[in-house]
Amino acid sequence: MNTSKKLFGMSVLALVVSGCAVTSEPIERSVSEQRARTDLQDMYKGQEPLSGPLTLHQAMARAVKYNLEGRLKIMEEALAKRQLDLASFDMLPRMALDAGYVGRNNVSASSSESVETGTQSLEPSTSQDRDREVADLTMVWNVLDFGVSYLSAKQAGDQRLIVQERRRKVINTIVQDVRSAYWRAMAAERLLKQIDSLMTRVETARDNSQRMSEQRIGDPVQTLGYQRSLIQATRQLEEQRRALSLAKTELATLINLPLGTELTLASEDEYVVPELKVDLALLEQEALSNRPELREQDYQTRITATETRKAMLRLLPGLEFSVGGHYDSNSFLVEQGWADYGVKVTWNLFNVISAPAAIDVAKAGEEVAQARRQAMSIAILAQLYVANANYREALRQFKTNQQLADIDGQIVGQLRNRHQAAGLGELDLIQGELNTLQADLRRDLSYAELRNAYGQIFASAGLDLLPDEVQSTEVQSIATALANREADWAQGNIAVPAATMPQ
Repeated sequence: MNTSKKLFGMSVLALVVSGCAVTSEPIERSVSEQRARTDLQDMYKGQEPLSGPLTLHQAMARAVKYNLEGRLKIMEEALAKRQLDLASFDMLPRMALDAGYVGRNNVSASSSESVETGTQSLEPSTSQDRDREVADLTMVWNVLDFGVSYLSAKQAGDQRLIVQERRRKVINTIVQDVRSAYWRAMAAERLLKQIDSLMTRVETARDNSQRMSEQRIGDPVQTLGYQRSLIQATRQLEEQRRALSLAKTELATLINLPLGTELTLASEDEYVVPELKVDLALLEQEALSNRPELREQDYQTRITATETRKAMLRLLPGLEFSVGGHYDSNSFLVEQGWADYGVKVTWNLFNVISAPAAIDVAKAGEEVAQARRQAMSIAILAQLYVANANYREALRQFKTNQQLADIDGQIVGQLRNRHQAAGLGELDLIQGELNTLQADLRRDLSYAELRNAYGQIFASAGLDLLPDEVQSTEVQSIATALANREADWAQGNIAVPAATMPQ
């Protein structure tokens, strides 16, 4: 009998445990498909359509406004602001409201017993109803908690400013990436048509040579050598095409265009060489004052210093004020409603023991933050000088490649004249045009690198391309502001307030 009871109890227990087990159902494919459709709509929703060829500053403006990583930083900044608002509520007094109904199944009665004789000195009696309604409203305000909450709110404010600096860094990085991708896409737009045309000519020459080989016309070894040279030319053209074909896709991704959108770039002034007219010492000062990473460290140092003050504040006793209103429907009470108030001093003595260690930790954090900022300052200055050296080197390379492209252009002109006069074979002309195309590609890519290196100098100095005030948040208005700002830099004027993104 006992064994049967045990088995029955174990069965019931197993049933209860299995009923409490948590299971997770896999997400159905239809749900994922719906999520994918929603994401595709939301990623490109509300964007201004492209109207005409895209300029460099329009591309930058679209990236500033629509790039998903930039949007994420805007959302993080909004979240930090809400967290600051929430931290401000911690400075308010604590207020608690209780109301309800209280009852029991018998009378709350008691009697008294004599301490001396141990006999009952009072018959059982009650002073409380079996069922009653109660309510309490109490407010408590601790001065020490208010001080700590105030410092915590200051830290939350600094955290919000840190998020703004990180957003500045992301915007500058996106703009620089757009600059690099745009000029490579411009090179692709200039050269891809020439590459495709030359590849068609090479394919035609290969077909003609193949037919001659099948008809056994000419020396077979010479024919095969000719075909080999054409295949090598095709391979070189394919490598060049691959290097250029992804440039527009990268640009479209940065400015958050739907992939597959036909993108046409505006014709820019050909090969305008940017000249640096800003003194490097001024850029050094600007970099140490305005780089987002260093400003973030400034705020982080302030947060750490506030943590030291919080540790010192916790050493003090807390002064607590309280006031409350109460109600009890107990019919035995003379006064069913009353208010109370009080003042109390609280002091956690263990804080006195642990506070010195907490203060030492906070001060050590300040020293670490200062050392980190100094190390970062050295790295930032090094980045500025490397960017300047890259610009100088890119300028020399572009001038050299431009000279080679000019010479190859003159050579291919002579080759075309000889080919038309039937004094030059098709393969020699194709090889000359291929050399010219490669020279043009090197020139255009080196020009893209030059423009990128020029912009990297100002990015290394922590300068914001977006001005402080923008007339509107339309793409063209932002693009105009970006173009004007860059024109100021080209003239050597960098004394413009730090940028703030229009909300």
